[in-house]
Amino acid sequence: MYDNKIVMVQTIVELGKKKRMNSKKRTREDYSDTGAIPKYGTHMVPVPQQLASRVGPAPFSHDESARLERESCDYSIKILLEEAEVGKAPRRVRVYADGIYDMFHSGHARQLMQAKMACPNTYLIVGVCNDELTHKMKGRTVMNGEERYEALRHCRYVDEVVTDAPWTCTPEFLAYHKIDFVAHDDIPYTAGNSEDVYKDIKAKGMFLTTQRTEGISTTDIIARIIKDYDMYVRRNLQRGYTAKELNVSYMKEKKIQFTEKVDKLKDKGREWKDKGKEWIDNWQDRSNEFIGNFLTMFGADGRIGNWIRAISPTMERQEEGSSSNNSSPSSPHLKRKRPSSPASCEVAKELRFNDCSDDDEDDMDNVNNVSDDEI
Repeated sequence: MYDNKIVMVQTIVELGKKKRMNSKKRTREDYSDTGAIPKYGTHMVPVPQQLASRVGPAPFSHDESARLERESCDYSIKILLEEAEVGKAPRRVRVYADGIYDMFHSGHARQLMQAKMACPNTYLIVGVCNDELTHKMKGRTVMNGEERYEALRHCRYVDEVVTDAPWTCTPEFLAYHKIDFVAHDDIPYTAGNSEDVYKDIKAKGMFLTTQRTEGISTTDIIARIIKDYDMYVRRNLQRGYTAKELNVSYMKEKKIQFTEKVDKLKDKGREWKDKGKEWIDNWQDRSNEFIGNFLTMFGADGRIGNWIRAISPTMERQEEGSSSNNSSPSSPHLKRKRPSSPASCEVAKELRFNDCSDDDEDDMDNVNNVSDDEI
């Protein structure tokens, strides 16, 4: 009977464990299809697809992965911007952003981030114009086309890169790449003496507005370099570049090198001046400290004097006696020297007369004032 009860309890425990394992397994399977995983088996943690990390650079539009993504999109289903922004789009939203992207900087990255995050479940396509078209419509660039393509491929917000992008988005281009919206700032873009290149896109309601980042642009960066041109030429010359590689004349090179040497001498002069001032200050502090220590040790009230007076009291009494004898210059005990000339004799007589004390004068007055009775 006792053994049967033990068997029943073990059976109930095993059934409970299996039930809990099955429930947890069903929970993970149910939630794995929705792009979310349970946290500690209780709360749901959604994983936004637009922030998923990509392994490797973004593909070009002619790559196989980009072609499969494009073919999987049912472009017959049109999406309105209002429903795309609130996440009610029936399919993945394909957003296109184009530009030159020369000297790719944080302003470009912020613009692409806004385009990527404007709508949930966004597939961001970035078009880059080639060198020939860019030089014709806008001017020379610092980076060539291949460098600009690669810079964009390694941006975390970009899903696909279109090379040799057109200057204006034609209806055929939009249909081929199945583009739902075009992202750019709202300022009319009239480069190349043309009208706003996004005029037709805005009229169709396919324009997605982004904001420019103030204080940073390719033009601003180039202006900074031009402003400090000599400094950057000097730096590159120091790093091994030749004047020919930097397109600098011989006289300009020598001038920059001379200016560099003068600046080094000035810097050394300032350094030695600061060190000299520091040395003088340290010397003054140490000399004052030495003088103070010397006076503390050997001064009139110093440690050595106090120690000598402490071990020889007779010397202290002699010093007190000599100081009392020398305290009054008119003392009668003061021994005067014999004058050595007639002039000095006259001076000595005057000194004897003037040295009469007030006590002697008072005694003479008392003698003269004695009454006859007292006599």
